[in-house]
Amino acid sequence: MNPALLIIDFQKTFLSGDPHTVRSLEQAKAYINSAIELFRERNLPVVCVQHLSPKDGLAPGDPGYEIPEGLKILPTDIHLQKEHGNSFHQTKLCQVLKDLRVDTIFLAGFRAEYCVLSTYRGAQDEGFAAIMIRNALASPSHENIRFVECISDVVSVSNLKYLLSEDALPAVSNNISHEAQ
Repeated sequence: MNPALLIIDFQKTFLSGDPHTVRSLEQAKAYINSAIELFRERNLPVVCVQHLSPKDGLAPGDPGYEIPEGLKILPTDIHLQKEHGNSFHQTKLCQVLKDLRVDTIFLAGFRAEYCVLSTYRGAQDEGFAAIMIRNALASPSHENIRFVECISDVVSVSNLKYLLSEDALPAVSNNISHEAQ
């Protein structure tokens, strides 16, 4: 398994929404940060995809476009922009991942039922194994997060830690299963 972490649309503008959305993003942030730390400890790629929509104040230089404080994304991580729900659609994401020889993508971010799920399906269409990280998804609706987790392959952060360990990496190449709820 050659994994990468993909964090989708975790941008400041979404933290100014309704209280349910803000709470969901704040809760997901801790799990995303834990996943980022696991990937960094192992020198594995961390990819940050930001939604680009200048008419909505989502362009470089716009405050809403920026990564919120507290999310451990670094300038040295891979940064890409997208204009569609699926992060693979009309972007360089697929080529970047193939150049890195990535075969497995762990996904986190906002909005679970739209951009994250679209990217999950897009990853599968491009031939990658795709796995959602439990509790690292955000949405205005908790039910939508649970739905996405129910229909997707999912791994908890604690199990992700094992999967990324030196002992497990050779053994799990294509052996990730859907975790029980």
